[in-house]
Amino acid sequence: ALESQALQELIKPRQVEFHSLNFHTTLCWLPGRAGGARDTRYFVQYKVYGQSTWQNKEDCWGIQNHFCDLTNETSNIQEPYYGRVKAASAGVYSDWNLSCRFTPWQETMIGPPLVNVVRRKKSIILKLQAPRSPYKRKTGSSIPMTNYYDLLYQVFLINNFLDEKHSTLVYEGADKVIAIEDLRPGVSYCIRARSYVPVLSRSSAYSRRQCTVL
Repeated sequence: ALESQALQELIKPRQVEFHSLNFHTTLCWLPGRAGGARDTRYFVQYKVYGQSTWQNKEDCWGIQNHFCDLTNETSNIQEPYYGRVKAASAGVYSDWNLSCRFTPWQETMIGPPLVNVVRRKKSIILKLQAPRSPYKRKTGSSIPMTNYYDLLYQVFLINNFLDEKHSTLVYEGADKVIAIEDLRPGVSYCIRARSYVPVLSRSSAYSRRQCTVL
């Protein structure tokens, strides 16, 4: 009995956390102190805060992975959720390990916009597209994140002739088409952009740098 108690402790999953980008939400964990033995299986449950019963996540019941996609299960984005994970090895089950409370709307990371760069004679035209959520309209198209937040875009210009490490904020706002004027011919410029949510004071990662010579 002592051996199985020790094994229970050793296989108990650690650091059970929600990771979420644009409402694509995954519950992740680390294997117990015993490490990821080959025969260890994991079992995932979730619930809305305040509910008494836990729901089994059927696709993540007896899995070997250390993550479980809960995008569909957390689609009521204003609700707080919990996830929990237990492990089984050699016929022994660990206790459950519980995540912190997770509210998608407050905690999901927002992605950067998609940026399309069009070169003109002395200017660059940018066409920005909002990051997409996993949720679909009735027509089948993805609902953009601008449906859920007042997103602003921040556009940064890097003049490689001057200093490629120094970027200047050249635009902040909600427009989808932006013109950056009065640029010098023959100079290499790079653009990167990010999304910003004022109500949460939160910025996305930067979009990848796109460079062009006028």
